[in-house]
Amino acid sequence: MKNFNRNTEQWQQLDRDHHIHPFTDPAQLNAKGVRVITRAEGSYIWDSEGNKILDGMAGLWCVNVGYGRSELIEAANRQMKELPYYNSFFQTSNQPQIELGRLLSGVTPEGFDHFFYSSSGSEANDTIVRLVRHYWEIKGQPSRKAIISRHNAYHGSTLAATSLGGMKYMHDMGGSLLPGFEHINQPHWYLEGGDLSEEEFGLARARELEDKINELGAENVSAFIGEPIQGAGGVIVPPDSYWPEIQRICTEYDILLVADEVICGFGRTGNWFGSETMGIKPDIMTLAKGLSSGYLPISAVALHQRVAEVLTAGGEINHGYTYSGHPVACAVAIANINFIRDNGLVEMVRDTTGPYLREGLRQLAERHRLIGEVRGRGLIYAIQLVRDKDEKMLFSADDEVGTKCRDHCFENNLIMRAVDQSMVMSPPLTISKGEIDELLEKLERCLDLTASELGLS
Repeated sequence: MKNFNRNTEQWQQLDRDHHIHPFTDPAQLNAKGVRVITRAEGSYIWDSEGNKILDGMAGLWCVNVGYGRSELIEAANRQMKELPYYNSFFQTSNQPQIELGRLLSGVTPEGFDHFFYSSSGSEANDTIVRLVRHYWEIKGQPSRKAIISRHNAYHGSTLAATSLGGMKYMHDMGGSLLPGFEHINQPHWYLEGGDLSEEEFGLARARELEDKINELGAENVSAFIGEPIQGAGGVIVPPDSYWPEIQRICTEYDILLVADEVICGFGRTGNWFGSETMGIKPDIMTLAKGLSSGYLPISAVALHQRVAEVLTAGGEINHGYTYSGHPVACAVAIANINFIRDNGLVEMVRDTTGPYLREGLRQLAERHRLIGEVRGRGLIYAIQLVRDKDEKMLFSADDEVGTKCRDHCFENNLIMRAVDQSMVMSPPLTISKGEIDELLEKLERCLDLTASELGLS
């Protein structure tokens, strides 16, 4: 039973006593004390002190339809009463699972008609490791095991997903880099392009994939995986020349192309999927977050028919999870997709709120000394913090500019995320123009406070 009589300090102490947080230094957090979130509605969350906070990150890139949607809540309640759980192992399925597959086949790009369910983006990306290797075994090419990803990519935090990703600090924890995973450089032109034009840089970074394939031998490579726009790496948008060249290379060398749509999917970039925004035609997509808007844990691997026809004719698939196709999670995902479709959220992001946010950030960048670059699409954006705009001069690591700015946002009731020296945002797709104005006003105030703290105002 919920205890409404505890105060914030009591909640914080219980958290210290019993909870280890993800991606956190426990000692530092315990010394500070957590912020206890108690409720949410629309684009806002409230903490145990009564503060109303604008959620510029939609939870963790996921609450696409905003908080408190009765349609999703009622779908969970109905399904919980009817069939709260059953597994998919014993030659069984459930109605929401089957219906969700039908619905997904209608909103995913043409040719995607088979889906394998799990509970998180990490699990979905773990699953593709097994499925792509199984695919090549069925095709009589078992040596094709290596998977190529990118430095600074994030594909989850299970052991295989960490290895898929390219974040060194994650690999360093416990030596968490498995064999069979290779990485090429990310396509971040603003920071790494040097004297190359965007087009030249995009082609050069894409062709690193070809170099890596030739180094390993195409007969040993199973797939390339990439986020259409790198999310947790800092909202890195590749130059327009990048993805067409990646596509060409994968086709030429017969390498499966996997699009990690965990963040970009379900309207975030102004199309249903980031692959559509960036002009990618993948063989496999991983889906999570916006699939249920985070209301319940669910993810999926979407298989193009050219992959599915091999896997479904290749014998037993010895892989799965207790909660694969959980009926309540599937029911919520159905309600979520219907809400996005029926309320025109994808079109609104593409035509109205996305351009409005972009223009507001462009104007803010023109007048604020700390912003060197604005990058993003739809309702996923980043601002690059710089010491000198003309020279593209970054701050030193000791300045901790991202952390400082994040903390000022936190103190001013705005949730944004610091990624190194960038501030990233990913608000609910339901955010209004007025709420975007509020976000921009608070962000500018926090940038001013950051500049003042660094002695630059």
